[in-house]
Amino acid sequence: MARRTRSRRTPAGQRRKPARRPDSRPQGGSRPRHSRSAAGDQHLHLEDSIIGFLYSAGGSSDLKGIAAGLAIDSRTKIRELDQNLQALCREKTLSYKGKDFHLPRNNELLEATLTVNPRGFGFATPVDDEAAASKKRPEARNDIFIPARDLASAGHGDRVLVRLSRVVKENREGRVIRILGRSAKHIVGIFHAGKTVSHVVPEDARYTFKVMIKAGEAGQAKEGQAVVAAITSYPAGDRNPEGRVLEVLGDPGAAGVQAKIVILAHDLPHIFPAEALAQADALEAAVTVDHGRSDLRDILHVTIDGETARDFDDAVAIRKNGKNFLLYVSIADVSHYVTPGSPLDLEAYKRGTSVYFPDQVVPMLPERLSNDLCSLVPEQDRFAFTAIMEFDRNGKRLSEKFAKSVIRSHKRFTYTIVNKIVVDKDPASVAEHQRFVPDLTVMAELAAILEQKRVKRGSIGFEIPEPVVVIADNKVKAIVRSKRLLAHKLIEEFMLAANEAVAETFTRAKRTNDPEILYRIHEKPDPLKVEDFFTFAAQLGISLPKGDPTPATFAAIVSSVRDTPREYLINNLLLRTMQQARYNPENVGHFGLAATDYTHFTSPIRRYPDLMVHRALARISGIKSGAPGSRPPYASADDAGMFLSGRERVAVDAEREAVERLQARYMLERIGEEFDGIISGVASFGLFVELLETFISGAIDITDMTEDHYDLDEKNHRFIGRIYGRIIQIGEQVRVKVKSVDVNRRRINFTLVS
Repeated sequence: MARRTRSRRTPAGQRRKPARRPDSRPQGGSRPRHSRSAAGDQHLHLEDSIIGFLYSAGGSSDLKGIAAGLAIDSRTKIRELDQNLQALCREKTLSYKGKDFHLPRNNELLEATLTVNPRGFGFATPVDDEAAASKKRPEARNDIFIPARDLASAGHGDRVLVRLSRVVKENREGRVIRILGRSAKHIVGIFHAGKTVSHVVPEDARYTFKVMIKAGEAGQAKEGQAVVAAITSYPAGDRNPEGRVLEVLGDPGAAGVQAKIVILAHDLPHIFPAEALAQADALEAAVTVDHGRSDLRDILHVTIDGETARDFDDAVAIRKNGKNFLLYVSIADVSHYVTPGSPLDLEAYKRGTSVYFPDQVVPMLPERLSNDLCSLVPEQDRFAFTAIMEFDRNGKRLSEKFAKSVIRSHKRFTYTIVNKIVVDKDPASVAEHQRFVPDLTVMAELAAILEQKRVKRGSIGFEIPEPVVVIADNKVKAIVRSKRLLAHKLIEEFMLAANEAVAETFTRAKRTNDPEILYRIHEKPDPLKVEDFFTFAAQLGISLPKGDPTPATFAAIVSSVRDTPREYLINNLLLRTMQQARYNPENVGHFGLAATDYTHFTSPIRRYPDLMVHRALARISGIKSGAPGSRPPYASADDAGMFLSGRERVAVDAEREAVERLQARYMLERIGEEFDGIISGVASFGLFVELLETFISGAIDITDMTEDHYDLDEKNHRFIGRIYGRIIQIGEQVRVKVKSVDVNRRRINFTLVS
């Protein structure tokens, strides 16, 4: 049955509040201990303060200690405090023994980390739930809803003490009764000058306060500039914190400044310690074929990367062996230079991965390594770790061996040039690179065979083009669709083949509790999410196979929409349905690739797990692996897998935010312009739209859908016009106009044109 959602106008600049998610705030259930009148709030505040103090004091204290802890010093106030304590004892909230007041063991108090929503409310994740979720049980998280009035001046990321006030089934609501630790020590935001007191508005909308800057504490900051402010004090109550300007970043509209904002907001390590830089500078640059290394310099290795690539960690070569293919995948031997427990190793582990922004990179390793010693630049001898694999003409891997080697990249190709040679047969490109044409042609042949074999086993071939942000003069000039060429697939297939070969080697070795073996695992999707996805797909007219879904089921759906207007939407919805891939010492396979064994071996310059895999592979294969090191920076592979999976998520979030920030800035200059898009979501407050050419996401508020009064058909993810019967549904192509842009929240609002 359709749910009525009436279109109605609101004052300019205001939006209808979206309906709460069913699980966002419990309804009914156990009643709060007190009503929320002004007097009740005051009483509740004192009660919470008492309980919070007792918790911090170890669970008990006498009247004198409680009064001192709450800064109560007048006789009258102490007498009132004593009366309140006695009342709490009568209510069994506290107990009294000797001269001390005690918290009961079952006190409904939880230490938690607070996540604040820009709309004011928050969710508290109990510490125990955080630990359980980090130990590969994300379902163990059961966040507590905190209404805005009950945040008690706590901010985003703070460690807080929460008192439960309402529990309904799995939904919990509570109040912050004590701030145990402040998260924000520094804030990145926009400086606004005042005559006597200035302030900084945080760029992260989850920080709902302003940082007040007194005269003389603003440094050289000017109106509207992005700055870094240090918080010097958190006043009691709802007053804003005070601080001082530490650094002026510059014009917030500049792409480079936006990247700095993201780096600081996500606390990305971006300055290498002096010890790590000293170690990198002291490394020997000479490359020699010492004992145990294979000399592969005469093998015609080439690198194939994007036009703007700076670090080259993989090179490939191929030979025909009768009807078979002999494939060489040579990877930069980072483990030769970065030994366990060294300053470089400690910093690389701390970072976990390189982070890529449209105009810059935060590398995992110093440039001395990432862009020089380890980078497989053309016409330079380099240390490598080579996987040599033989395939028959059906793509079956007949053998694999691994060798520490010395290689020489004979050419640096781009995807575009390889495509011109292999696909377009461009005469000029073919003539210029005649020496490499035969090998590139054979590579394309093998890549096609490997792809066909992988697809046949059920591997899901996601085709999700990404936005490419074009920056010139530190400004966003355009946002265009990335192109996926045959050359991309060629390298992808070869890297997949090498990763699988290494993972299978680990599995055959049967090394349990190995400190450096990490698989790249991808578990089956959640059945409820699969059900939702199938509902979406059916509404779009996509036929669905019967039976339990396998990777092949989803692969067939993706294939059925290829090169259709629904392709981008279906791929995105399916990607959201899938679980996140992660690193784990226990091999459970890779669902998306339909692979029994999979790991990451091919990018040790930018991913720490690959460096671990290199060390483990060398040890298992009996290969000498650089100078001996000390203890690695992790206790076990299990700990490393959890930590590095977390670092990967931080990097992905930062990269996404950087792009969204630039997209918002780009659209700010295009208010009033029209674009083609596709409806990617339907909610009670309106529509989500993805622009077709730029992949920029935005929303259409139902209050702007004024041509009819619309009812929400939740089950079928659509709106139905009550007067004219028009249906607006997910997957429909639309024409939209840019209405407004909230740069701080990275929110873009559209209106429907047609």
